[in-house]
Amino acid sequence: MRLHLLAAAVGLTLALAGCASSGGLHPDGTPMDPASLKSERSLATFDVSPASWPAQDWWTGLGDPQLDALITEALQDNPNLAVADARARQAQAQVGVADAARGPSVNAGASVAGARLPTTLPPPIGSGHFGLAKYGYASFKWDLDLWGGKRAAWQAALGAARAADVEQRAARIEVSGNVARGYVQLGYAYAQQDVAKAELERADNARKLTTQRVTAGIDNQIQLKQSDAEVASAQEQLALADRAIDAACSALSVLLGKGPDRGLDIGRPQVLKPSTLAVPANLSVDLLGHRADLVAARWRVEAASKDIKAAKTQFMPNVSLSAMAGVIGLGGGTNIFQLPARFYEGGPAISLPIFDGGRLRSNLAGKDAEYDLAVAQYNQTLVGAVNEVADHLSALRSLQEQMVAEQHALDAASQAWQLAQQRFKSGIGSYLEALSVRQQLLVADQRMAALQSQQVDLSVQLIQALGGGFRPQADDAELANHSNSPRF
Repeated sequence: MRLHLLAAAVGLTLALAGCASSGGLHPDGTPMDPASLKSERSLATFDVSPASWPAQDWWTGLGDPQLDALITEALQDNPNLAVADARARQAQAQVGVADAARGPSVNAGASVAGARLPTTLPPPIGSGHFGLAKYGYASFKWDLDLWGGKRAAWQAALGAARAADVEQRAARIEVSGNVARGYVQLGYAYAQQDVAKAELERADNARKLTTQRVTAGIDNQIQLKQSDAEVASAQEQLALADRAIDAACSALSVLLGKGPDRGLDIGRPQVLKPSTLAVPANLSVDLLGHRADLVAARWRVEAASKDIKAAKTQFMPNVSLSAMAGVIGLGGGTNIFQLPARFYEGGPAISLPIFDGGRLRSNLAGKDAEYDLAVAQYNQTLVGAVNEVADHLSALRSLQEQMVAEQHALDAASQAWQLAQQRFKSGIGSYLEALSVRQQLLVADQRMAALQSQQVDLSVQLIQALGGGFRPQADDAELANHSNSPRF
């Protein structure tokens, strides 16, 4: 008896020693602390306000009711939003699957089958006659989650679902921003068209005057050919402006989820007012809770950490409880509901992985890599987000300086045009000279229109960089508050 016990103990010891092990495997990634991304000096020249985060309906501040209606339409019909919604529902369904795996399962079944049993079988089974086999059963099974692996798998699915939900809201923010930027491009295309029409009119008038001067012997064919080139160039610029309008309308039709005819019904945009935003206080830290992509990336990290925990529990012994009961009978006249027809079994079972060819270690190594990837993507998104805000603010400041200088140039060109007209009316200067001055004014108009369009577009980009009006839910806010932990 002692020899048997000793042999069993030795066998168990050897089995445990040879079990699959997770030793030496671990993730290397560490989520970056937002406070480590210093931006105080870069943002020192900008106004700071804790209440400067964009509103959820920020586009209303641009001052165009048509734009408000277009964004509302896009948020209802854009196909990309349907894709994001389907992904969120798919992830939520996986949460239900993982949660169901934590509990017991109960199954039942019944069958009736006919067969002729050969006489080579011992009696009474081998009767040589056709008979019926009937049975019914009910089973119960429950894998006990001793090490929390199934709970961790459920938490991982829950984190992925929360990330998908945040990404769904991020898609809506992206659509609203893209519609606003497309609308800005449409307004700029119309401004280009105005300048191109004015330039074509100016060039055509200049050509007519040059033709008269050539006929009178004042100018020669060189000046006439130069006038022809200016007319052709103006015609080209007008065609480009018309195409820019069509392209902007087409892009908006796509964003609205409609056909190309929808873009034809969009009227000319009003002159939009660029949004004025101050720098939020504690930008690097608070940005984590105001940008959907950062919140989603953080949930991906959280889900990946739970996947690692679930993978590690697969190396541990597993205990399950199972039971089955039923009735069975052979032969057409057998009553399976009689007491002798019943059967049942039940009891616990234990399993322990000993050798699997490295499958468990490879699985865990893969989960570690997924965690490191999620951390790297989160860190990359965080660094990009903070620098994106600073870069947009710097660009807006530079653009404002450019607009001040361009306004001086525009004022000077406008005054020169007025003086040229006065000289012509006074008989001092020629109208051809005035038209030449007019060309400089049109160039200044075009440059100013471009700068104004860039200013509105950059303000929209800044709103997007500051989260686009994203408001985190309770779970997202709690995750952001604990974002400084180096490892989950």
